[in-house]
Amino acid sequence: MPKVLISDSMSNVAQKIFEKNKISVDVKTGLSEEEIIKIISECDGIVVRSATKVTKNIILAAKNLKVIGRAGAGVDNIDVIVAKENNMIVVNTPGGNANATAEHAFALIMSVLRKIPFANETTHKGQWEKKNIKGTELSKKTLGIVGFGNVGVRLSNLVKGFDMEILVNSKSLESRKNDYPHVKNVSFDELISKSDIISFHCKSTSDGKPLINKEHYKKMKPTAYIINAARGNIIDEKDLNDALNENLIAGAAVDVFSKEPAKENILFNNPKVILTPHIAASTTEASIVVAEMAANQISDFLLNGVKKNTV
Repeated sequence: MPKVLISDSMSNVAQKIFEKNKISVDVKTGLSEEEIIKIISECDGIVVRSATKVTKNIILAAKNLKVIGRAGAGVDNIDVIVAKENNMIVVNTPGGNANATAEHAFALIMSVLRKIPFANETTHKGQWEKKNIKGTELSKKTLGIVGFGNVGVRLSNLVKGFDMEILVNSKSLESRKNDYPHVKNVSFDELISKSDIISFHCKSTSDGKPLINKEHYKKMKPTAYIINAARGNIIDEKDLNDALNENLIAGAAVDVFSKEPAKENILFNNPKVILTPHIAASTTEASIVVAEMAANQISDFLLNGVKKNTV
């Protein structure tokens, strides 16, 4: 009987699917690398979210491991190269949390434009700051979406009713642009220079370097806002902090960080930034969908050799 380790907290639907498929399942969350190494040799598969880092050391210790499943889209926490070198497949669940992430990005947009966190905090303190809180409307503004996969597409659909121009920077859009007549595909420089809101929904760069730097901020409108609910290393946090302090842009909202959990960060306490702790995909609905997708894909591979959503 195949055995699978679930090493991160997720919906119990995953465990139920494995048990239904007669796959032995061990749920042990919050383990250190050393603790996983001690038990991973017994496993044919492992399912993670974002907390567990499937490192080279873990993979080399996993003598029987055949599949690594990520209940989510990004696989930054998995050493995919080493996994493939050791004849393991890596699968993820693209689209499973797209709606949740797009909605969170939209919530960040509205929060930063309407200064909702500041309004909430001061009102709770009995401070009536009405005169000092003036927001910005979405109507007639330009939204720039960098990356046009499942999340980017969903975000573009969410803002359709706000009378916005939507610019997109995506290499893959050209072959399917007829499906999305409400957006315009442009160069990266054109997008950042014309957009009032720039929302990132793309993968990390191949070399791991930030996608934007200080020179890019100089091309943006001083009234522009940055939204990042994609990958922490897309944006250099020091450059972003400097750009905000130098008034090169108006504000930002960030859900992902270069180092997580983020216990210390240069963006902390900057009043122009709204921060959330990597919760864009954290909804009840999305957690069920991605757990179900991951468990079904791993089961199908271990029992039938069927590969789906391999990275």
